[in-house]
Amino acid sequence: MKIRIKFRKYGVMKFIGHLDMMRYFQKAMRRAEIDICYSEGFSPHQIMSFAAPLGVGITSDGEYFDIEAGHSQSTACAIKMLNDTMVEGVEITGYVRLPDHAKPAMSVVAAADYTLSFREGVNPPALKSEFAAALNRFFTEQTEVLITKKTKRSEKTMDLKKLVYDFHMEGTETQPIFYLNLSTGSQDNLKPELAVAALFSDMGISFPSDSLMIHRLDVYAVSENGRDFVSLLDMGSVIE
Repeated sequence: MKIRIKFRKYGVMKFIGHLDMMRYFQKAMRRAEIDICYSEGFSPHQIMSFAAPLGVGITSDGEYFDIEAGHSQSTACAIKMLNDTMVEGVEITGYVRLPDHAKPAMSVVAAADYTLSFREGVNPPALKSEFAAALNRFFTEQTEVLITKKTKRSEKTMDLKKLVYDFHMEGTETQPIFYLNLSTGSQDNLKPELAVAALFSDMGISFPSDSLMIHRLDVYAVSENGRDFVSLLDMGSVIE
């Protein structure tokens, strides 16, 4: 059977990279006595795949990985068994059975939403209302917003209007928070800090990357009707 597991990552665990997180969960599966399936061949490994892994330094309430299992305990029991093996900074929050025909999480990811907030003790360079007014002028009122995405090998021009599904201000007037819902996945992947940095540049303000905390809220796939997004966890069903 196919199982999708949701977890949150916080505290010092945000500094653990993706490969180490994979190794961590491989050991957690054994400690929790989850009946995970192994690949065949000379060097068998656990059948496990992650959806849109986080960058180092980012916290999240919505991280996912899929496994194949021979059989499974109930959702409530499996969550407890896994959480009994977790270290501080990782918590299992969801465990569902997927339909047999379900595609891997990593192949269906289409969007993710984030908040970016200023660290405690940092004075934001503008008020929430000032950011909101600039955001409306920069993003909402324009038909296209072109930015340059730089990689180690090349540069790519991207239109934020096509990749940002929601961009607005939250928080208080003196402690503003940026909320973004962005295109995510293997085709068109946009990092939230790139969109916020473009806003800062338009305002003539230096982007304080070290002063912002990035938090992922959830990861989504396109719904069956093709018009909405659905949380990856909602694509499965609770095991009674």
